[in-house]
Amino acid sequence: MDAPKYRRILLKLSGESLMGTQSYGIDPAMLRQFATDIAEVHALGVQVGIVIGGGNIFRGSQAAAAGIDKVSADYMGMLATVINALGLQNALEAIGLQTRLQTAIHMAQIAEPFIRRRAIRHLEKGRVVIFGAGTGNPYFTTDTAAALRAIEIEAECIIKGTRVDGIYDADPERFPDAQRFERLTYREVLERDLKVMDLTAITLCQENNLPILVFDAQTPGNLRRLLLGEPIATIVANGVSTSPGQ
Repeated sequence: MDAPKYRRILLKLSGESLMGTQSYGIDPAMLRQFATDIAEVHALGVQVGIVIGGGNIFRGSQAAAAGIDKVSADYMGMLATVINALGLQNALEAIGLQTRLQTAIHMAQIAEPFIRRRAIRHLEKGRVVIFGAGTGNPYFTTDTAAALRAIEIEAECIIKGTRVDGIYDADPERFPDAQRFERLTYREVLERDLKVMDLTAITLCQENNLPILVFDAQTPGNLRRLLLGEPIATIVANGVSTSPGQ
């Protein structure tokens, strides 16, 4: 069996990805697919940490725009991520994986508090660790939470699952002639305003030399193919760009 390219990863999933073909909530079929994909890379010996968003249930930025206090809206969004994390945890355990859920907001009845050393120990013991409730602070997105947790657990990369096979110069679902990037620098992502992750998350990754891999998480088996080295993701890292026109 080929060796995986990375041994410890932070997988970032959006809450919207859990909707599947639905317009709201959690599609059980998507939970099962993500759980199966994670189990496949876990079987390769990859240590997996996960941050998941909550946009399928509640999006703090939209609520704030509608008149809800920004801080309260952000906390509501954090709680939505915990609902998704519990769902994913259940799906993973249903197929035999050992998991731990850690939250940035203390919820002793359902999860451990986030403790860095404990999280790393769980990973070393082969447990999948899910990080809920974002950073525990308002004004920060789950993208920033993913970057922060990845750095804290000493992950080798962030793998961000989306609905398309990488980063494009325009939305490929709306613009068929959109050009795909194979590799970008952090600076290019910021200068082109490509919306890969928010400014804080990109800056954290740049300062800590943490690669970001953006791939299509909707296709079963893609996570395993990515970790075995197939070029099915756009890579954001330091170094030479291969963006169109370069």
